Amino acid sequence: RTDGRLRTCTTYGLPPVLHRIPNFSSFLQAMKGLTCTLTLAAASKATVGLGAPGPTCAEHADLSLLQLRGRSDRVHVEEETTGTQSLQLFRQSDATKQAHKTAYFGKLAVGTPPQEFTVVFDTGSGNLVVPSTECQSAACMMHRRYDRNTSTTAVDIDADGSHVNPDGDRDQITITFGTGEVTGILFEDRLCVGSLCTPGRFIGSTEESDAPFTSFSFDGVLGLALGQMAQGPEFSFMNRIAEQGALKKPLFAVFLSDDDRYSEITFGDVQSSKFMGPMVWADVSRPSGYWQVQISDVAIDDKVVHGVCTNCQVAVDTGTSELAGPTSVMEKLEKMLNVKSDCSNFDQLPKLGFVLEGHVLNLDPVDYVDRDETAPEQCSSAFMSLDVPPPNGPLFVFGDPFLRKFYTVYDSAERRVGFAVAKHQDMTQEKAETMLVAVSNKWTE
Repeated sequence: RTDGRLRTCTTYGLPPVLHRIPNFSSFLQAMKGLTCTLTLAAASKATVGLGAPGPTCAEHADLSLLQLRGRSDRVHVEEETTGTQSLQLFRQSDATKQAHKTAYFGKLAVGTPPQEFTVVFDTGSGNLVVPSTECQSAACMMHRRYDRNTSTTAVDIDADGSHVNPDGDRDQITITFGTGEVTGILFEDRLCVGSLCTPGRFIGSTEESDAPFTSFSFDGVLGLALGQMAQGPEFSFMNRIAEQGALKKPLFAVFLSDDDRYSEITFGDVQSSKFMGPMVWADVSRPSGYWQVQISDVAIDDKVVHGVCTNCQVAVDTGTSELAGPTSVMEKLEKMLNVKSDCSNFDQLPKLGFVLEGHVLNLDPVDYVDRDETAPEQCSSAFMSLDVPPPNGPLFVFGDPFLRKFYTVYDSAERRVGFAVAKHQDMTQEKAETMLVAVSNKWTE
């Protein structure tokens, strides 16, 4: 940075590294020790890798945008009352039809007149990123691209928000994903989700790697993490619309369908018709920028099993299609659950729960077991290993399998996350009472 402060991580979800260096490959080589990555292995396992020892980057490793391949189903925007906006979400499913390989995304408009994009509404990152017409990469050419020349409200900016000097070098940033990389430039323009609009800053990509971006049906990502995760306050969409008083309440809520029916994100209010039973609130536990809360431990069939993951942290992440956690904990859970590869014990598998604020939030076997629809006699646990060191770890990631089960509310003003049983079409009151259970002292092991 020109002010002498170094942004040390290029990982998505963090303020990215900005550069004004002509030979960028040399710059990356020089910065190798300060670059963090999330490496996905062939067995769908992930570990945080560093170019040099030390936890600085690993603490903030990207948790979002696991690679997907498959179809998408088109849906629409639904208008709400003043100060509230619900947006129905697209769904992209893995080609193997595994329920745990799914992404949800919706519409966002940029500029005047509006240019429409489809974006993942991602609680695990902080910035809006869309392709720009400056990008000629194959991944960009397959998607809608932002054209600043057709927008009367567009402004070219540098990282500090100043207008770009036409006679000088323009700031660029690099964002490293688990399986790919984006380089981009910065803009300010009018951003709209439905009827909610605000001037906002964002990243227009000028280069995107083929993997994983050529496999995505959606165009970009709208980061909805807490403000610390954004490049700056003006880059946080939630910050901007809240500051303008455009929201009835400074929060948003997510309902994900467990099939191809209606899924939605609601800005400004909680939709009581989308959940059953009580709402359990947990305060954000770390100043990491993630919607991160603390769990006491895990439970099997409502019995708390002490010592499996005592006081673990959980990032609630709408941009991740998996359930992830520390390798040592995942190995313990796999032994405890004992999922047979031939699915012979599927009907006897227990509920897997996480203890949060005196309650057990339960997942059924269908939520934590991968069972390919094309080969239903083949089963495996749907866990991904992710090792993040203290202070932000050990860290679980509650991705889409968990978020389909529970309606979640993200309250920026109170810095807390709410959890309630999602009201799906087949969810009964009796069933809901088994999914969110108050902890009893006798339910321990």
